[in-house]
Amino acid sequence: MPDPSPRTFGELEPSRWPGERLGLPDTGRGSVGRVGRRLGAIAIDWGLALLIALLFAPYSSLTHSWVTLVIFAIMQVVFIPTIGGSIGHRLTGMRVVPLTGGWVGVRRPIVRTLLLVLVVPALVWDSDQRGFHDKVAGTVLIRV
Repeated sequence: MPDPSPRTFGELEPSRWPGERLGLPDTGRGSVGRVGRRLGAIAIDWGLALLIALLFAPYSSLTHSWVTLVIFAIMQVVFIPTIGGSIGHRLTGMRVVPLTGGWVGVRRPIVRTLLLVLVVPALVWDSDQRGFHDKVAGTVLIRV
């Protein structure tokens, strides 16, 4: 008798809501942070990085662009393990948690941030609305 369970990713049924396959609720506390909150969070984080970068380089310079990116990355790596998410995440009511539970640690935020600053992995999502950067890091962005 053939095994009815899916053996490849393509055979999996799509989630009925983001986070269903992860055991997360459809809405409310503990549900996957949706697109609007994510965009708001990244806009806040990028805006803060832009402002801080002004202390180090003139706005219209290439140096300012690189300094902004580095500050953005540092903010992610520092704040995810210490306060549970970036400033933008926290202000929009979200936090980054590992799928396995417990503390997110230091390695996951570093991996997640390196992929996030490449931009493309953050634009590739699955039916659980987890970006590639979260999948590789073993994290999920949830509402608090």
